[in-house]
Amino acid sequence: MSRVVQSPLRRAAARARTQRPEATRVGTKGEATRSTVLGQAITEASVVGLRGVTIGTLATKAGLSKSGLFAHFKSKESLQLGILEEAITRFIALVVAPALKEPRGKARVAALLRNWQAWARADFMPGGCIFVSAIVEIDDLEPAVRARLVEAQLDWIDTLAQAVRIAQDAGHFQKDLDATQMAFEVVSLAYGHHLLGRLVRTTGAEKKKTRSLPSANDIEARLDRAITRVFRDAQVERVSK
Repeated sequence: MSRVVQSPLRRAAARARTQRPEATRVGTKGEATRSTVLGQAITEASVVGLRGVTIGTLATKAGLSKSGLFAHFKSKESLQLGILEEAITRFIALVVAPALKEPRGKARVAALLRNWQAWARADFMPGGCIFVSAIVEIDDLEPAVRARLVEAQLDWIDTLAQAVRIAQDAGHFQKDLDATQMAFEVVSLAYGHHLLGRLVRTTGAEKKKTRSLPSANDIEARLDRAITRVFRDAQVERVSK
């Protein structure tokens, strides 16, 4: 039987099973304000990226003074780290924690993938997955922000891989399957889908230039088929169409 060590995301999810899915727990008025501001920042960052969110514009949208917001975030780097941490907390609450309630094995892997696809369509991220937006601009991020983003993504890949290993131990997936390779393939497929989705999310005159590209719905359907194929091929008993 393979040895399974919990990833940071899984440990955090275990603590977050009773957490409200929409945000972090809040206590003091200051914490509540910070949580609200970060929620607005995630919405903004999904569209313009982490670097596009400034303390000034965020203060205006949050109805706070710039100095008042600066009390919560001493620098732009601190703001970007705060946005990432809030996004990670929401990801755990909406994607990982619910999946851990599913039976161990392929049902849990399927739940992780299903919840992850739903995450990218969340109402609070009109521009799509905030992590994809951050990855696009990773070379321009501050070192601490870049390191946290990379750590979170590696944790997610590790979480998927460990769920696959558990499914192997349960006899649901093939024993010779490379769990880490499967996780990398699924993540690559999904992020490729998100990038293509951003490419075709055009309006007005730009539509004429991109007429030959598939629609966002077509891309999502192709992702569904691709992930279904990877999931099906991993199983011990192949599912015939």
